[in-house]
Amino acid sequence: MNIIIEKASPGDASNILEYLKLVGGETDYLTFGSEGMPFSAEAEESYIAEIEKSDDLMLVAKDGDRIIGIASLNRMPRRMSHRGDFGLSVAKDYWGRGIGSRLTEEVILFAKENRYEIIDLEVRSDNLRAIKLYEKYGFRRIGSHPAFLQIAGDNISSDYMYMNLKEENAKCSEN
Repeated sequence: MNIIIEKASPGDASNILEYLKLVGGETDYLTFGSEGMPFSAEAEESYIAEIEKSDDLMLVAKDGDRIIGIASLNRMPRRMSHRGDFGLSVAKDYWGRGIGSRLTEEVILFAKENRYEIIDLEVRSDNLRAIKLYEKYGFRRIGSHPAFLQIAGDNISSDYMYMNLKEENAKCSEN
């Protein structure tokens, strides 16, 4: 397995949209299903081009030309600009192979290099595999939102987690 992780480029747009349909159909842990995201390839290309000009990040994990994972970090606007919103997904065939860990490590490194202070994320409360991954890297649960999602009439809770990079950096400098 020769997985590479790189920044997404506008040329990846169509493959990203196909990947999102795939992962949306493989699991109910995401906020969308097999319909993917309602964007055209052109809109996705423009979005990625804007990311390239900012201190936001979109990473793709690839096995050959096939996208098998995506991670993103988007800086919040205005008075929340010290924070970034983190998203992560991996194709089901690649779960348990360290792809999520590698993507998470890259996002955290990028956040530190770009002076993010806090990374936020939302995760389904019953997605124990993902919660364990996030906790491994220092994310802490700070609350939950009941009925965050609704799937087939069932209300699904979501946990809010965050990592304070200032605290993490202080711990590292103490050692």
